[in-house]
Parts: sequence; C-alpha cells; structure tokens
Amino acid sequence: MLKKILYWVSTGILTLIMLFSVYNYFFNHELIVGFFENMGYPTYLIYPLAIAKILGLIALWGNFSKSLKEWAYAGFFFNVVLAFFAHYMVSDGEHMGALIAAIAVITSYFTGKHVRP
Repeated sequence: MLKKILYWVSTGILTLIMLFSVYNYFFNHELIVGFFENMGYPTYLIYPLAIAKILGLIALWGNFSKSLKEWAYAGFFFNVVLAFFAHYMVSDGEHMGALIAAIAVITSYFTGKHVRP
C-alpha cells in the first residue's frame, strides 16, 4: 500500500513539475530564453524539449508499452540531472527544483515497478 501511495504521489509531483516547465517554455518564452542563454544552451532547444516532456508524460500516463515508459523515465532522468548541474554551475539558485524532480523521477520509477497503474 505504501509503495502505491509513493508511486502516485511521486508521479503526480513529476507531472506537475514537467507541466510547469512546459507551460513556461511556451508562455514565458523570453524568460526561458534568458535562462538558456545564461547557461550557454542554444535557445532552439526550448520548443523541442517542451514537446518531448509532453510526449514523455503521455507515455507515462498512457501506459502504452513497457519499453516506451522506460524511455520516458530515462529521458526525464537525464533531463533533470542535466538541469540540476546546469543550474548549480551557473549558481542561479534554481537547482533545488531539478533535485526535487530527480527524486520524483527515481521514486516513481522504482515504486512503479511494484504497482499496477
């Protein structure tokens, strides 16, 4: 029962973080451009990254195939780990959101192996 609760809570937190990110990528684009430029990333990655996050959430919640879900978790994991280090290295104080997202990804992934969504 505890694993089921942890799965749904962590998956919910992960979903909220990714939706917040996608919202900002589309509707606060100039702010995000500033973040990307500050970190030295090309700004043309913003929209494809937002679309990839949406597709990843669809893969998690749609539960279409096990391998697709694994790829979605891998994508989210790499995204949040790289985001953590990018924010940490430029010292903008935004790395804690990425750390929370990383914890949510890991918790959702490992507890989800024992829960039938």
